[in-house]
Amino acid sequence: MRGPRPGGRGLLKCPPAPASPAPPPHNRVRFPPATGDPLRPPHPCSRPCCRRRARSAAAMSPSEPTREESVYMAKLAEQAERYEEMVEFMERVARSAGGAGGGEELSVEERNLLSVAYKNVIGARRASWRIISSIEQKEEGRGNEAHAASIRAYRSKIEAELARICDGILALLDSHLVPSAGAAESKVFYLKMKGDYHRYLAEFKSGAERKEAAESTMNAYKAAQDIALADLAPTHPIRLGLALNFSVFYYEILNSPDRACNLAKQAFDEAISELDSLGEESYKDSTLIMQLLRDNLTLWTSDTNEDGGDEIKEAAAPKESGDGQ
Repeated sequence: MRGPRPGGRGLLKCPPAPASPAPPPHNRVRFPPATGDPLRPPHPCSRPCCRRRARSAAAMSPSEPTREESVYMAKLAEQAERYEEMVEFMERVARSAGGAGGGEELSVEERNLLSVAYKNVIGARRASWRIISSIEQKEEGRGNEAHAASIRAYRSKIEAELARICDGILALLDSHLVPSAGAAESKVFYLKMKGDYHRYLAEFKSGAERKEAAESTMNAYKAAQDIALADLAPTHPIRLGLALNFSVFYYEILNSPDRACNLAKQAFDEAISELDSLGEESYKDSTLIMQLLRDNLTLWTSDTNEDGGDEIKEAAAPKESGDGQ
């Protein structure tokens, strides 16, 4: 048996800690007997004191931002040119409108913010795709297959981003925005937007996928056109913007310059005949789109009248309407 340490008084034993009082039975955490998982929360207690604590905790937890707060943050993101975040804020607003959200449809300001957000996000990728595709053609023309293969892989990455963005807004349009649209102006706006994003898919898709995207574009533009011709004035900026983008679709996707020119010319002529009756609030937007229609007509007719000389002319990209008009 070990004795006490030299010069010491032996080992000291600490007195046992006093037992803590047991919590009331209804506050004890009981895990389900099937799993005993400590990460699984206990079943809620139905006693009044526990219900009060639960309500207090819920009141202290951060709540979802209101519609007005999301709109403000979207404007802030636009000023900071953080368009991906602007999309997130406006998607939250759009999901609260009509459809499953059950709320009021978007105001003119809200729908324009949504459109601007997506237009900037998709526009950057479309520009990247055009640049990369042009470089790819040059490398293939030089016979530099190693570089061309790398470019194709990079182009595929951009196309995946384009598809994701288009699929996102198209799903939102189908589930919330188009069903909640009441006024003719709103219906044309959203159907035009639907046609635009199907057209963006058709720009880089091939084969059956391109055909499907082109058919969806045509259906959306046709539906928008039927409403616009019946309910919107020829000088209305949304009707003019639809005609502009519809004509670009005929020219670029369907390779039908005659139909593109006819549609653009008809829209321009109808608007110019009623220009005197155009209200001051939409004069700037309408005349801007009319100028874009005339620019495209000039470009397309010059291409059509080319005599096929030795010089190959690279046509400038046709102008199209911004959705936020």
